[in-house]
Amino acid sequence: MAGTPLAASPAAPHATPLARAEHFVWLTARVLEQRRFAYHFLRGGAEPVEVALAAYLNEDGGYGHALEPDLRGPVSQPLHTGHALRVLDSIGRCGGLRVERICRYLTEISTHEGALPAVHPSQRGYPAAPFVPVVDDPPAALLSTAPVVGLLHRNQVWHAWLFRATEFCWAAVESLEKSHPYEVEAAVAFLDGVPDRSRAQAAGDRLGRMVREQGLAVLDPDRLDDFPVSPGYAPGEHHYPYDYARVPDSLARRWFTDEEMRRSLDHLAAAQEEDGGWPVAWRQWAPGTALEARPIVTLEALRTLRAHGRRIE
Repeated sequence: MAGTPLAASPAAPHATPLARAEHFVWLTARVLEQRRFAYHFLRGGAEPVEVALAAYLNEDGGYGHALEPDLRGPVSQPLHTGHALRVLDSIGRCGGLRVERICRYLTEISTHEGALPAVHPSQRGYPAAPFVPVVDDPPAALLSTAPVVGLLHRNQVWHAWLFRATEFCWAAVESLEKSHPYEVEAAVAFLDGVPDRSRAQAAGDRLGRMVREQGLAVLDPDRLDDFPVSPGYAPGEHHYPYDYARVPDSLARRWFTDEEMRRSLDHLAAAQEEDGGWPVAWRQWAPGTALEARPIVTLEALRTLRAHGRRIE
């Protein structure tokens, strides 16, 4: 196994945030997250990540098997497949025949608008989070479509599915008036990757004003009561500037002052728990999903802190 075992407790005063997180990952994570951690932080290879990810791949070209922990069961789903694409993107493997096959799957499950539903009806009969409704004729969702479209554009993937899906995303993003944080995150993922940069910048500026006007980001973690939780979210399920601007070159970084960004990254760094992992903010509905989600959140926290120049080692 990659990495050097820790001789000390992860809570030891001399242990770095990365060392504490490593202990947590080896202790709790799925094989996929263990190999992702090794790739990003221990000079591990991309091939072991791809091999682990292949365990979630189905014959239809989509991904299932609870890759996204809140949807259980073997069936392929848009949210699982978007998760798989983000993993492939993070290791530089988002191209070639594997992505062509994924795009065929996306075409087959698209709505009449040419976009993706949040949850395909095939999920019915398998456990799913109560906040993820399963309906027979689901509408197209910006939440599931936008991150996939933005990622494929950023990787210069060209497929017929992208044309209508891109138009759907433009129309949905440019017409947003009242939104919620996860939908805004999805919109940012689209705008950060789409080729028309001037249009993306204009849409991003409008979105940023909306985020501030509607209080969709905690601008001062010491004044949480000033920032309401969005309807339907779990108590304390706040979003912070780093949730939108995961990397410094995201267009969402322009939405926040340097001081606001600094405070949010301080908050993220301080959120590491005694066991070395980061907490899950959204509603937990089953013990297994909470256990599987925390290593994913921990990886994202570490990658975000490092991307913004914070010392984790």
